[in-house]
Amino acid sequence: MEQPNNPLHGIKLEEILIKLEAELGWEEMGNIVNIRCFTHDPSIKSSLKFLRKTPWARVKVEQLYLDTFHGFKWSPIKK
Repeated sequence: MEQPNNPLHGIKLEEILIKLEAELGWEEMGNIVNIRCFTHDPSIKSSLKFLRKTPWARVKVEQLYLDTFHGFKWSPIKK
């Protein structure tokens, strides 16, 4: 199913984290999205585990990805 207007379509969560870490680094990611998996001993593996079971945090990380790589600036997401 094609979703040409969805910039997240076909992108895995792991790919999002790898690109964000390369572009911003863990410290900056933790400053923007204050979640423990970014601020205390961060790794792709621990972040994936947390984000897969925590929908509100995943939404924030996906929004950070869109803001960083697609120039979207939507209203702040509430928990």
